[in-house]
Amino acid sequence: MCRWRDATPDAPAIKAYRVDERSVRISYAEYARHVERFAGALYELGVRPGQVVACQLPNWWQAQALLLAAARLEAVVAPIMTTIRPRELERMLRLLGASVYVTVDEWAGFGHSAALAEIAPRLPELRHRVVIGAPACGEIDFRSFFEETPWEQRHPVVLDDAQEDPDRVALVLFTSGTTGEPKGALHTQNTMYASAISVGEVHNFGADDVRFTPHALMHIVAQTNALGVLSAGASMVLLDTWSGERGLQVLADSGTTAFVAAPSFVHDMIAAIQGEAPHLPALRTVRCVGAPVPKQLVSQVSDVFGAHLLVGWGMTEIGTGTMTRSDDPPDWAAHSDGRPVRGMELDLRSDTEIRKDRPGRLFVRGSGVCLATVVRDSGTLTVIAEHDDGWYDTGDLAVPDGRGGIRLMGRAADRIGGVFMIPVSDVESELLKNPGVADAALVGYPDERDGELACAVIVPATEPPITLDGLRKYLADQGMTEWYLPTRVEYVESLPRNGNGKVRKELLRRRLVGTASLTGD
Repeated sequence: MCRWRDATPDAPAIKAYRVDERSVRISYAEYARHVERFAGALYELGVRPGQVVACQLPNWWQAQALLLAAARLEAVVAPIMTTIRPRELERMLRLLGASVYVTVDEWAGFGHSAALAEIAPRLPELRHRVVIGAPACGEIDFRSFFEETPWEQRHPVVLDDAQEDPDRVALVLFTSGTTGEPKGALHTQNTMYASAISVGEVHNFGADDVRFTPHALMHIVAQTNALGVLSAGASMVLLDTWSGERGLQVLADSGTTAFVAAPSFVHDMIAAIQGEAPHLPALRTVRCVGAPVPKQLVSQVSDVFGAHLLVGWGMTEIGTGTMTRSDDPPDWAAHSDGRPVRGMELDLRSDTEIRKDRPGRLFVRGSGVCLATVVRDSGTLTVIAEHDDGWYDTGDLAVPDGRGGIRLMGRAADRIGGVFMIPVSDVESELLKNPGVADAALVGYPDERDGELACAVIVPATEPPITLDGLRKYLADQGMTEWYLPTRVEYVESLPRNGNGKVRKELLRRRLVGTASLTGD
């Protein structure tokens, strides 16, 4: 931050787009000033090294400046997605022992400050509730206290003397819990920085670049992106309310050179195009993360956006693990999830030969892996370096891609089958190519005779919807192994996804066995 404040003070650091007002552009000089002021405000509230500041905000520039301000004081930051509701939020804040909590009064139709007021009496360590918007009684007005009060002038000695330790816990990021119990990943500035610069190396990312990700700032994808932008002295684009139409507008207006998002975001933009493809001369790279990339999307990105598609794999606990490269074959994103980035090692383990129907379990080790994980509800702490010589069990299943990388085949928790396992990602990719299927997920359901079988949960693209026999025949015609084929089909209006585009398969599994409705939670 200080480097670019001094070297390029007028260069744009953040281009922020909000649904309720015109875009805001913040220079590096302004960015640094906000960070110092917010750090002074946190210090005034009693925040000291090692204390936890929790933050639940939309994609606003204030959120990113606040996260850096807390790091300035060597506090521990806990970003929390705005989709998290009071039941889970209370558990997170109790586990963290957060002393300061910053949120928005209302967002996407939900009253965050009102919900916080209800649970606050049960959180004795929570001393201050800060709200952007219209604070209620007992809450601190973010705008007047953080933005308008020159705390950096009142606490200059404290801020000047602050010594940041890049190897102490600085960030607690909670996993989505789409396939299991949520847990917090304890990251340092160095583990985050390792992921950020490794991505920048693959992209050949520099100060003239503009990087846009619609992922929530409270998630590791956006945080890795933000740190990479800051390291390069480049520009970060923020959009607080997503739609395919709005995404296309922001891509063009911001001069984005690199777009980073889950495949569902890219699909939304392609679906929103009316007539000719948009003119995006600055856009060079689209990088898909967070979910398997449907094969048809690979050619669509090139045809529609004129950009090169890279894919990558990572997770909250390890940051970025793998990426495809510009020297890979043009369609390689359809066959691989990439090679390990600098500083990361991969290990595929299995008691038998690793092949598509019997993938290996993926372990990783390296500079981006978090120090430890803590289970949200039980509080169980696991220090990564104390187990298996630092190798982390990702829970993912993968096979070699033939070029020194891997192809993900699904999660161990999503595993379907017994001795012979169904390659979930492959089946889903083929299902999505069927013209009768708008969206699809493959999940297992119990069967008394065969143990576990596959159900295709389908968003139909036709009326009447494609039948189970039609799906099975289509997959068989593609040469797919018979035991891979679904033996059940369920139809839904839309697949349940979290804020990062991942299908909530744990919810689908509960629905299939009757513990939740197929039309709602």
